[in-house]
Amino acid sequence: MAEAIWLSRTGDADVLELKHIESTNPGPGEAWVEQEAIGVNYLDVMQRRGSVPIPLPGGLGLEGAGRVTAIGPGVTDVAVGDKVGYALGPIGSYASGRPYPASRLIKLPDGISTEDAAAILFKGITAQYLIKSTYPVGPGTTILLYGASGGLGQLLVPWAKHLGARIIGVVSKEASVGLAASAGCDEVLVWGACNVPSEVARLTDGRKVDVVYDGVGRETFNVSIDSLKVRGMMVSIGASSGLPDPVSIATLNKNSLFLTRPGLAAHATDVEEYRGRAHDVLDAVRQGIIKPSISRTFALAEAAHAHWALEQGGIGGTLILKP
Repeated sequence: MAEAIWLSRTGDADVLELKHIESTNPGPGEAWVEQEAIGVNYLDVMQRRGSVPIPLPGGLGLEGAGRVTAIGPGVTDVAVGDKVGYALGPIGSYASGRPYPASRLIKLPDGISTEDAAAILFKGITAQYLIKSTYPVGPGTTILLYGASGGLGQLLVPWAKHLGARIIGVVSKEASVGLAASAGCDEVLVWGACNVPSEVARLTDGRKVDVVYDGVGRETFNVSIDSLKVRGMMVSIGASSGLPDPVSIATLNKNSLFLTRPGLAAHATDVEEYRGRAHDVLDAVRQGIIKPSISRTFALAEAAHAHWALEQGGIGGTLILKP
């Protein structure tokens, strides 16, 4: 018998329920993973709230790691006993064990624990495509990044710095400035304590930034647009304050701006592309470019408490569930 967090309706964190589920034999192409660590991501919160629709009733979660204890017919990618991690669907990682498509399991190398994998694969792959595909970051690139002290920021900042970027981080509170700076931000701005476009212009001698990574959404969208250089790129990566209002073409035309809304599914659904990005993340960990950062660990039954903590902000790393 396994345990899983179940969602019958959307709402506040108290809609998350722990239930017993039957352990099943993995089907063709599947492996059963006894999970040792589960990553909690802000996308989970948005799905729980209903702002990102998912099938209900059902499970929650898109990232986990553990040991393969059984394989189904035709599986050659992994074997019983392998230490593995994964990111992206099928949804349902908030569980003590689950069947999962074997071709999407990433074997973990020596030195990478299951806790490390659950803390880094989802956010690491996101950081990887943002700085290598969405906007190829390199020497001379200047970045404006919201949430520089958060889980994604703590990976994106040092990786972008390694590639030669200058990073202006934005945090929600003064207490988070140190975390953003220690990750590698060259300058850190506190939202609400300054005029962000004016400060960006001052810090860049009027040039402004090449790319903005904005995970806040409605509250920050226009400020982000005003912080971009001519032919700069606005990358909307989240909507913690709600979806931005519809954008007029004229808004982009005034400085020949680019606007994109990338998502993990479009960059990691293809198995080979997904594996390549995952291995790039693990190689960056091996080289010491980025490192897993676990802020707090909760029992699986405490998933609601993990969501409350994530919504409060300022956690400075990843939250992990342990079955």
